Amino acid sequence: VQLQASGGGLVQAGGSLRLSCAASGSGLSIKAMGWYRQAPGKQREPVADIFSGGVANYADSVKGRFTISRDNAKNTVYLQMNSLRPEDTADYYCKAKVLTGLSFYDYWGQGTLVTVSS
Repeated sequence: VQLQASGGGLVQAGGSLRLSCAASGSGLSIKAMGWYRQAPGKQREPVADIFSGGVANYADSVKGRFTISRDNAKNTVYLQMNSLRPEDTADYYCKAKVLTGLSFYDYWGQGTLVTVSS
């Protein structure tokens, strides 16, 4: 299973970015996909996740500003980020919980850097 994230960049405060993450592999059965972020000197933290049925969860810090969505047919998850703040600056990582054999395993994509200037 490989995850390919894209969409990061430099944006001014108040701006928007859209991240994408596509999972590839044969016969994928993905239970959930999500985004985490890690700012310099800080631990990686969850941002949002979405289950195959469409239920989504958000960190309090991004509620009302970020929207996660998923295209199950394409095994792709998106993160629409609006009203960006300097404190949103971080490497953003996508994660997929994939059924492998009889168990679910977490797979991670490479980070995509989001920089918000004040």
